[in-house]
Amino acid sequence: MHDIAPHSRLADVVTYHPPLARELERLGLDYCCGGLRKLSEACEELGLDPDRVAGELRTVAAAADDGPAEWAMMGLSQLVDHLETTHHRYLWDELPRIAGLVEKVVAAHAERHPELYAVADTFHALHAELVPHLQKEETGLFPMIRELATADELPSFQCGSVANPISEMLREHDQAGELLLTLREITGEYRAPDDGCSTYWTLYDALAHLEADTHLHVHKENNLLFPAVTSVERRLVAG
Repeated sequence: MHDIAPHSRLADVVTYHPPLARELERLGLDYCCGGLRKLSEACEELGLDPDRVAGELRTVAAAADDGPAEWAMMGLSQLVDHLETTHHRYLWDELPRIAGLVEKVVAAHAERHPELYAVADTFHALHAELVPHLQKEETGLFPMIRELATADELPSFQCGSVANPISEMLREHDQAGELLLTLREITGEYRAPDDGCSTYWTLYDALAHLEADTHLHVHKENNLLFPAVTSVERRLVAG
């Protein structure tokens, strides 16, 4: 079992123990965009005891873990394929469905729950952020990564270094993360009100799943894929 201690990086906790993603979500510990931070640093920011949290995580990991997930051991091309067929496919299917739920819930409940207007605005901003992001990865960055993965010498890319589109993706990940955080705050951590109908509850459940899936998606890119791609490019540059 990979050690879980206050000095462990949040990204490593999830990479080696994927079931702990849910536990970190529950505690409010950002393992995707903030995955390079130590557990101790993230806990102290939230007023949590790092030793106690590490112990709780070890207990959950011992009961739930089968070791690193398959995606944690993939090569570049495999990981890119996995991201497209798993997380990209999820977003292409789910974003339109959630948009429809938002429209229905706002029409039925916004008069009594005006915060729904902010939920709708934030979701639409997130939707508008994610769609071109997926397109840029699928038509630009990911083909570059597949080419790098099989290259014996450095390919010539129109954008120059692959670090350039990666930097853009990282910025967009941060922006999406901020919008998701806003959604969590506006919705009271995705808790629908007592007078909410089944569609209201379905919407908030869908938003919670969207947040969790996007966090894991970003983790795989920020903390696994992008560092590995950068390493391959440096090796090819060095010849």
